[in-house]
Amino acid sequence: MYDLSTRKRALALVAQGRSLNSVSQETGISRAAIRSWQVRLEPLVRMAPPDPWPPSDECSYAYLLGLYLGDGCISGHPRGTGHYLRIACANSWPGLIEACEIAMRAINPTGRAFRTQAQGYVSVVSYSRHWPRFFPQHGPGKKHERRIVLEPWQQAIVDAHPWEFIRGLVHSDGCRITNWTTRLVGGEQKRYEYPRYFLTNLSADIIRLFTTALDQVGVEWKKANTRNISVARKASVALMDAHVGPKY
Repeated sequence: MYDLSTRKRALALVAQGRSLNSVSQETGISRAAIRSWQVRLEPLVRMAPPDPWPPSDECSYAYLLGLYLGDGCISGHPRGTGHYLRIACANSWPGLIEACEIAMRAINPTGRAFRTQAQGYVSVVSYSRHWPRFFPQHGPGKKHERRIVLEPWQQAIVDAHPWEFIRGLVHSDGCRITNWTTRLVGGEQKRYEYPRYFLTNLSADIIRLFTTALDQVGVEWKKANTRNISVARKASVALMDAHVGPKY
């Protein structure tokens, strides 16, 4: 980058009737540079790229946060220039894979994401230096072995978009299944089927985040054990069907 005084001196030589070639030889400045200064003397001011944080697409972020807490991880680039966000999605759910990639593209400032096939699952991957900032829960070791707490700005997004957060968690570590039972009616055993939702996660903190969001939207739940949450009441299942639905 040449300063303004250097540019003016070169143009002054040209103004004396000197050729671009002779001025270039005397100053060591390329003819192309001198020619461009004849059009524009002042150097262009390079604007810093806009800061993408906090994420502007809060719906996509709430969904992606749920997916990350369930089946996501962040790893550094070997050269230390950025980070990869990876979310594992079973081959059985192409709709989930597509939704995950769309959410990643919406949040990544570069708008890029790609898929890599593994044995039995697809990793949806996106590269950015911003991922640890977007997901401060990133750290060494397994999620259930460390404390998982949302930052205030994350909690504000989840509070504003609880269904997207719930949907992300269910799509990663949950399922919708059909249970059945039998009852004696008029002396005859009859089979009854009913749907229910489950979430399974080893992290007590992630379970707490899930049940807090369920409470917020009025879904009744039960803790089957320390790592399983069940939603079985008819009205609550109907709510989940309306806002989450089965994986596909």
